[in-house]
Amino acid sequence: MENNKIKIGITQGDINGVGYEVILKTFSEPGMLELCTPIIYGSPKVAAYHRKSLDLPTNFSIVNSASEASDDRLSVVNCTDDEVKVEFAKADPEAGKAALGALEKAIEEYKAGLIDVIVTAPINKHTIQSEGFAFPGHTEYIEEKLGNGAKSLMILMKDDFRVALVTGHIPVSAIASTITKELIKEKITLFNRSLKFDFGIGAPRIAVLALNPHAGDEGLLGHEEQTIITPAIDEMVAQGVLCYGPYPADGFMGSGNYMHFDGVLAMYHDQGLAPFKALAMEQGVNYTAGLPVVRTSPAHGTAYDIVGKGVACEDSFRQAVYVAIDVFRNRLFEKAAHANPLRKQYYEKRDDSDKLKLDTVDDQ
Repeated sequence: MENNKIKIGITQGDINGVGYEVILKTFSEPGMLELCTPIIYGSPKVAAYHRKSLDLPTNFSIVNSASEASDDRLSVVNCTDDEVKVEFAKADPEAGKAALGALEKAIEEYKAGLIDVIVTAPINKHTIQSEGFAFPGHTEYIEEKLGNGAKSLMILMKDDFRVALVTGHIPVSAIASTITKELIKEKITLFNRSLKFDFGIGAPRIAVLALNPHAGDEGLLGHEEQTIITPAIDEMVAQGVLCYGPYPADGFMGSGNYMHFDGVLAMYHDQGLAPFKALAMEQGVNYTAGLPVVRTSPAHGTAYDIVGKGVACEDSFRQAVYVAIDVFRNRLFEKAAHANPLRKQYYEKRDDSDKLKLDTVDDQ
């Protein structure tokens, strides 16, 4: 019988952070191996070091490629120099090099069709910087390598609570000048499409947050709401998208209004992610929408403050695996549903009788 389990490519991230701890804890549960075939891109030596130091029971096999992975076992593809050393909580350029090597190998094997989705463990964004990685983070790198020209949208999510961003990893001083009507419309379009096709929501409701305090207070505290954000919303509504706002960010989140929407579009990183992480950090998932590849990651970072203590919670990483599986399946379902569309039908009235015509009607 053909194996139809989804192959999850997992990048090791920063070897001095909690990546291996949350990965190994996640796959210590046998039930996870019934859902997917996990392949870590990293180092068997480093994985074994973390396993031993944290006294974790998770077993794994060493393979040369995802093509050799057993469907009922965690596998590790070696992408790292055997001499690399694990030093918990240390920001080390060698660890950054190892993280990049694993990411590059996962992308190579994704392009070759050997894995179905990618789940990334946290990286140190400073130590990974190099000639091969000059990006603010995973999102921008994966957009460049696997986007095929498509634009990405960062979505942080927990269950039905989803927050997307108009601007991502840019300085606060550049936010206002970066936000344009066209950019907001682009992000609303991506968000709406992802909610429909990645999450199976027929008519998504999107709340759009304001940029300024009190939504600009009718121009007293800024004009972006009047001149940029509201016109963008109006134009998207005219196209049939159910989007609303702009809402003052503090009251919208504080009152719980976010629970009435399928998605919330924030203007900048901390506006959306600070309240999200306060409400949903432990099980939050970072999903990169808009690209051909399905990529997720846990919402937390390398967590140097707790690495090596055995107390890192794997819930966020486990949810990242679940979301990757769900989105991949939703995309397959949508693709199958639209593969053979029904021919258009129309009635032609002749004399006093109606006749059903099954011929295809060409769009004018």
